[in-house]
Amino acid sequence: MDLTDAAVSILEPLGFEVLELKVTEQGAKKRILLRVDRLDESVVSVADVSRVSEVFGLELDRLDPFNDAYRLEVESPGPKRPLVRPRHFERFADLAAKFRVAGRSFRGTIRSVDGNRITLETAGQTRELQLHDIETARLDEWPESPR
Repeated sequence: MDLTDAAVSILEPLGFEVLELKVTEQGAKKRILLRVDRLDESVVSVADVSRVSEVFGLELDRLDPFNDAYRLEVESPGPKRPLVRPRHFERFADLAAKFRVAGRSFRGTIRSVDGNRITLETAGQTRELQLHDIETARLDEWPESPR
């Protein structure tokens, strides 16, 4: 089982959305970065991070995915929140995001979402993107109040 799939299957029933799971090497150790949000879209608390860390840590112990030691780091989305689903773009409409499309990076303000079509404004121009064409998108501006 893929680690992202494992995280989703364990955490979604508990009310968490897996935004990102990355495994990187740090010397002889692997680092697993798990970034989560709440499905009810309220603010991720320290208690939430602790619960996710405990629950997914137990699942990693069960799966035993690596021969060597690893470190699990669980984070709330934070200011560099990944935008993956149409709802993410809807939720953060009128805020700036950094995009990578066809190997090129640019910044734009999210204006609207229609299905899998994202409309944004960049350098005074309107641009439409299909969700499947977006390699990465991350929030580049934090809202004044939680969304």
